[in-house]
Amino acid sequence: MRIHPNRHRGEIAAEFDGETRLLCLTLGALAELESAFGVANLMELAGRFEAGRLSASDIIRIVGAGLRGAGNRLSDEDVAEMSTEGGAAGFVRIATELLWVSFGGEQADAILHTTSDREGPVPDRPANPPGPQVATR
Repeated sequence: MRIHPNRHRGEIAAEFDGETRLLCLTLGALAELESAFGVANLMELAGRFEAGRLSASDIIRIVGAGLRGAGNRLSDEDVAEMSTEGGAAGFVRIATELLWVSFGGEQADAILHTTSDREGPVPDRPANPPGPQVATR
């Protein structure tokens, strides 16, 4: 089965342990992250991510929340045991892309550039294909 993420809804697809899964930071997933990081609101959460200093535990929490937001029943402990192409750097890329599609704008660009400077320039991410056009009379 092929997964088709809708980037306009903040969805991405990533492969873990050879299986492609959908990730999405829903409002519930973002509330989970607010609690985990001890922040009071989304602006503080975005500010924390914008600082670009994410630990391995932070990456696990972000990826785990994204997986759960998309309906995957996985704990952070499950996520910590998973593997992805590129190892730890692969997890950083997944978390970064998930934050980028969730927050967008300048904050996302700051996150992308600060978390990926060891990996070189961040590649352009493909947008969703245009939806069907509705003819108007």
